[in-house]
Amino acid sequence: MDSLLIKGGVPLHGDVTISGAKNAVLPIMAATLLTPERCVIRRVPDLSDVQFMAKILASLGASVSVKDGTVTVRAAKLKPIGNYDLIRKMRGSICILGPLLGRQHQAKVSLPGGCVIGPRPIDLHLKGMRNLGAAVTIGNGYVHVHTKRLIGADIFLGGRAGPTVLGTANVMMAAVLADGVTTIESAACEPEVVDLAYFLSKMGAKIVGAGSPTITITGVKELHGTEHEVIPDRIETATFAIAAAATDGEVTIQGGRPDHLHAVLDKLRDAGVQVSRKGLTMTVRRGKTLKPVDVTTLPYSGFPTDAQAQMMVLMALTPGLSIITERIFESRFMHVSELSRLGADISIEGPSAIIKGGRRLSGAPVMASDLRASAALVIAGLAAQGSTQVNRIYHLDRGYEKIDGKLRRLGARIKRIQET
Repeated sequence: MDSLLIKGGVPLHGDVTISGAKNAVLPIMAATLLTPERCVIRRVPDLSDVQFMAKILASLGASVSVKDGTVTVRAAKLKPIGNYDLIRKMRGSICILGPLLGRQHQAKVSLPGGCVIGPRPIDLHLKGMRNLGAAVTIGNGYVHVHTKRLIGADIFLGGRAGPTVLGTANVMMAAVLADGVTTIESAACEPEVVDLAYFLSKMGAKIVGAGSPTITITGVKELHGTEHEVIPDRIETATFAIAAAATDGEVTIQGGRPDHLHAVLDKLRDAGVQVSRKGLTMTVRRGKTLKPVDVTTLPYSGFPTDAQAQMMVLMALTPGLSIITERIFESRFMHVSELSRLGADISIEGPSAIIKGGRRLSGAPVMASDLRASAALVIAGLAAQGSTQVNRIYHLDRGYEKIDGKLRRLGARIKRIQET
């Protein structure tokens, strides 16, 4: 497995351009299964998850091309059964369930995999499919849904940790071809859900309320092909903003969407980080002194769980006591032990991490446990004195497009070590 070797202690300086959002492009790629016509998706990041999804669509019978940031899909004919070995490796692959059910009225999909950050059951996805009139069975590692006819319904998707993003996407994609009107209550409000709704609307779907807790879908007979540009990745934007502050640098972030990051930018400002905005461009630099802040992860528009690990690194560098409380995923502190290897003083009490900040970090070999933990360890390595080797970075390649190259252009001393 590849690793990253980082020689830290160098502030980041320069401009970086944000890629398309991984969490938007995967369900949008799945949504192309809803029509036999050609769909073109632009600003697609070069990620292993995107390549996986392209292989999954191809295994279902679609013609798929991925080239220079553009994905072209034509799903003229479809098989309703997904490839077990492909789907089980990536959690985002569950979003093919809704489109297959909507168009084929049946789907057999393996239970998905992904990062080990705590249980993420798909019970709300299946609840939505049942409410639309589908029969659901689970066995031998597969989910099988089928129906003669999908009928619009009122569906409540609130869960223990708040609304389900992929569940909202799945139900929305199934409902666009159902008979009648579907209302999703406690729908996820994330920008990625809004982007999917916009894509579906351009295909001919009738969707009202995306971005609010209530989404109303009026079913249509069929959808047609379209072209679409994916929104920028708000988590990549947050990661580079935090990296600029953590390394005491100054980075201008181009092509992001600051309006998707109000909670993160608010906490950064509270922490003494200077953020200036001009349109879609923002410049981030550390202020004279950093201040400890308390953070609680929440569904959008609260502080995103996907930026929690990165923020923890900044607080580990900040003198004083900070508390970060994780309300979305119960096992998302696996990076704490690795940050401790670098000298961070962090203890876990229930759903909270208590950070006694201000200690100097020093380089060491560390192991990435999941996608966002990988990004946090890279930021910590950039801020630490000496050399840090981040191992098992295949997680990082799932969600960040060529992050080592982008960091090198900002002055980071970072090298990818490829292992055969």
